[in-house]
Amino acid sequence: MTANVATAPVAAPTATGFRGVVSRVRSDRWAVVSAIVIVVFALVAILAPVLAKLTGQNPYSYHTGTLGGIGAPRGAFGGVSATHWFGVEPLTGRDLFAIVTYGARTSLGIGLAATVVSMVIGVAVGVTTGFLGGWYDRIMSRVIDVMFGFPSLVFMIALTAIVPSKFPATVLVTIVIGFFGWPSVARVIRGQTLSLRERNFVVASTAMGAGTWHTIRTQLLPNLAATITVYATISIPSMIGAEAALSFLSVGVTPPTPSWGRSIGDAIGWVQTDPMYLVFPGAALFVITLAFNMLGDALRDALDPRRTVTVRPRRREGVRA
Repeated sequence: MTANVATAPVAAPTATGFRGVVSRVRSDRWAVVSAIVIVVFALVAILAPVLAKLTGQNPYSYHTGTLGGIGAPRGAFGGVSATHWFGVEPLTGRDLFAIVTYGARTSLGIGLAATVVSMVIGVAVGVTTGFLGGWYDRIMSRVIDVMFGFPSLVFMIALTAIVPSKFPATVLVTIVIGFFGWPSVARVIRGQTLSLRERNFVVASTAMGAGTWHTIRTQLLPNLAATITVYATISIPSMIGAEAALSFLSVGVTPPTPSWGRSIGDAIGWVQTDPMYLVFPGAALFVITLAFNMLGDALRDALDPRRTVTVRPRRREGVRA
């Protein structure tokens, strides 16, 4: 006598390593779309001069002949034409397509650089406080608490306003945004380090006489890589948004350097007569921040060591009783 026997589904651990992470991210179609969007924006930022030449324009050339009597662009949709694909900027007549493409350089460049600054400071403080503990941990924990309660946006505005104009604005904005972004990184990394330092491999390394920095470099940082990667990816949108906010308030990068934030701020006064001036830089800022957030969520899920995959074995035929 034969019978069909079906075994119960079992939970198998997901593949580990870089290939496993890539496989899990690729299985999320929204993560793939987000990654493609990020790559496209990165290429736009890198190839901005080439793309601007396609229309024969650059973001620093004024074309007052494209403007009407009150400074608004002539023609429909803010002056959209074969020459000006996104229209022109009110009052100046600068090509909006060139402004948006070059603005990707400013916004993405500052966002990525500020993320690097905040991650370097935050990881250094978080790992050392979590591993060393003692009076150093207590003092730095209070510093982090003060930084969290500090009105960072007000201080950013004040600092960017009082620094001499000779200092490069992009460098200043990057340093300011990155400096005020490290406390949240440090708190997360400190919590992870407190958990890791009680693990057997860290205890064994210390017991065998490994120095503090050797243990941090060889034992802690490799095991914190997933957390650092995910947090960095999620932090980039907030850094881009902070740059846009400062430029929106006219204390970020100085004109005529293209910036999405400043374009959005300038477009507020023209939204009734030229809404396209707000649409294009606003859409670019929205899409790139959404893409980074979605990719960061996918990376967080893919790097979760507790994640399991349900495997349902095939039905086995012909089992004799």
